Amino acid sequence: MALVQSKWVKLDQKGTGPGARSSHAITLVGSKAYVFGGEFAPRVPVDNKLYVFNLEDLTWSVADATGDIPPPRVGVTISAIGSTIYVFGGRDSDHKELNELYSFDTSTNKWTLLSSGDIGPPHRSYHSTTADDRHVYIFGGCGVAGRLNDLWAYDVVDQKWNKYPTAGDKCKGRGGPGLVVAQEKIWVVYGFTGVEADDVHYFDPAQNEWTQVETHGEKPTARSVFSTVVIGKYIFVCGGEVDPSDLGHMGAGKFSGETYALDTETLVWKRWDDGPNSGHHPGPRGWCAYAGGKWNGKEGLLVYGGNSPSNDRLDDIFFFTPGY
Repeated sequence: MALVQSKWVKLDQKGTGPGARSSHAITLVGSKAYVFGGEFAPRVPVDNKLYVFNLEDLTWSVADATGDIPPPRVGVTISAIGSTIYVFGGRDSDHKELNELYSFDTSTNKWTLLSSGDIGPPHRSYHSTTADDRHVYIFGGCGVAGRLNDLWAYDVVDQKWNKYPTAGDKCKGRGGPGLVVAQEKIWVVYGFTGVEADDVHYFDPAQNEWTQVETHGEKPTARSVFSTVVIGKYIFVCGGEVDPSDLGHMGAGKFSGETYALDTETLVWKRWDDGPNSGHHPGPRGWCAYAGGKWNGKEGLLVYGGNSPSNDRLDDIFFFTPGY
């Protein structure tokens, strides 16, 4: 089957940005991307600055933040609802799993600690997050006693956590899965369960139940820590680790550079690519920061940094726009 032609664009960067890192997180609010957390050396958090990348003039700055500023961390997630950013979990410099939920108001540059301790999801890192217009969803990750498969939602209106039914034995605990909202369902795609996994599940809040789905077509190989986004009815998966390193997190496994899309209506996978020789293609990588959003009026996927097959941290930025 022929590839669907899409477009990767490598973005220029001006000013002093976060630099090369992996296990960090990024989200978009309007035309600005916000980056938090990450590592340059394995397992060592770099800093706790909140970096801002203006997608209009491609310039970096650092937010002049006040309030409950989170300590440095790796394996953290970040998502946005409206003009507010939400940061959850991660792992600190002592390799301790965290479970604080912070908000950052991009209009006032103020951090607020919303929950910690026994309130909300247990401590974790390398989990996944996604959001709709009211809820921040947290799934899985590496917990204190192993990999998790629990799903939580933070209601930003009522300002409280809700725990959904656990996914069950079919959807094993995992780190680095794709987590997206599509067709009013919350989808869990692939991830690392002790081995790279290639299963797909969704939770239907209306029915309050989990379903494992059988997918078809040009199915991507099992992988984790990839970049993912929903555009229309498609779940896009870009790159990721397809074979873990014998050194664990200290090493670099084998990474993919391919892009696939799952049609959530037909459950058929298709490979989408503009070719790794285009000069703008990000190439094989994983542990990236990624977010859905718009650039130049087009909806797509922003990918920043990550780890390379040579175990070097990356500092480049790409924007993917799917062709149809």
